[in-house]
Amino acid sequence: MSESHPAMTSSREKGVWSTSGYLMFVVFLGLLALTVTRVIWVASGPDLTEGEVWAFLIPTFLSVLALIVISAGFYMIQPNQAAAITLFGAYQGTDRNHGLRWVWPWMGKTKISVRANNVVSEKLKVNDLRGNPIEIATNVVWRVADTAQALYDVDDYKAFVEVQIEAAVRAIGSRYPYDDIEHSETTLRGSHDEVNAELRAELNRRMVVAGLTVDECGLTHLAYAPEIAGAMLRRQQAEAVISARKKLVEGAVTMVEMALHQLSEKDVVHLDDERKAAMVSNLMVVLCGERDTQPVVNAGSLY
Repeated sequence: MSESHPAMTSSREKGVWSTSGYLMFVVFLGLLALTVTRVIWVASGPDLTEGEVWAFLIPTFLSVLALIVISAGFYMIQPNQAAAITLFGAYQGTDRNHGLRWVWPWMGKTKISVRANNVVSEKLKVNDLRGNPIEIATNVVWRVADTAQALYDVDDYKAFVEVQIEAAVRAIGSRYPYDDIEHSETTLRGSHDEVNAELRAELNRRMVVAGLTVDECGLTHLAYAPEIAGAMLRRQQAEAVISARKKLVEGAVTMVEMALHQLSEKDVVHLDDERKAAMVSNLMVVLCGERDTQPVVNAGSLY
């Protein structure tokens, strides 16, 4: 029979009791001054009886013990920093108040930064939607949103971030093609806003279990892998030439149609089908040719 294991419980950040360290520091100084004064007074005074000695030793011992307890409870929190408070291993809450703070010394204090962190991932080799190997890297700005989850729900939240960034980049890189010459679909190279927004959503979905949030992310490197870069460059050039030729032919057909229509409408010349075909052929050669044409003047009759 298989043994059942309890599911992992998710921690949630909550507030905790703590007091101003400056107030406790004043109390500490006052108690210290009182203790030192009593010691000096006893040392400089007359000999004490046994009862007076015990009356001095017991309060002095208690005041020294109180000084030790008070001094052990101080801790400092800088701006954009927090401290998770525990009691014998049990999470009690998070203190986000800045400055000198104080809690009971038997309570544990774990400091954690809630500042923004910037991570630039390494270049990863991924197959895009069409199976072409590409190199891709990203820049991610993230921060801790829930200190309890970051400290107690994952073993090392910084290492967790790096692993999830790599996984998210691979997922997004394989979800879209690198490029599309027809611009009819979302691509990694041509749709930066859409890809970055989806990458951020993917990262937030993956990191929410660790109490982390992504403020901004974007691709910093995107290129074909070296082994196919030359072939893909030639392919892109060929597709660009085909696209340019297509636009050129479409424009030439429109111009020829407009020329024939205006000649007929303004009754400049009457052409039969054979002459129209010849004129269309000449105009298409002139408009679609890559070199300048040399005009030929015909001084004879049209026929």
